[in-house]
Amino acid sequence: MSNQHQIDQITERVEQLLLRYEELQRANSLLTHERDSLRSRLNAARSRVDALIERLPEGIRNTVKSPAGNGTES
Repeated sequence: MSNQHQIDQITERVEQLLLRYEELQRANSLLTHERDSLRSRLNAARSRVDALIERLPEGIRNTVKSPAGNGTES
């Protein structure tokens, strides 16, 4: 194999890798946006549920809240 042929193959592979890297960056950006949107919706839903729980009578409220569901998960 000649040196020029090897250089051409390496160049082609580098170009393929750069294109793949750009595709992955775009996908990551979209997924990050989707994750942030879902996280925001989840937090809003948690707030609504917490507000509803607070409106329950005290006795029922204590049975609804569970130690595992304290809302600190992210």
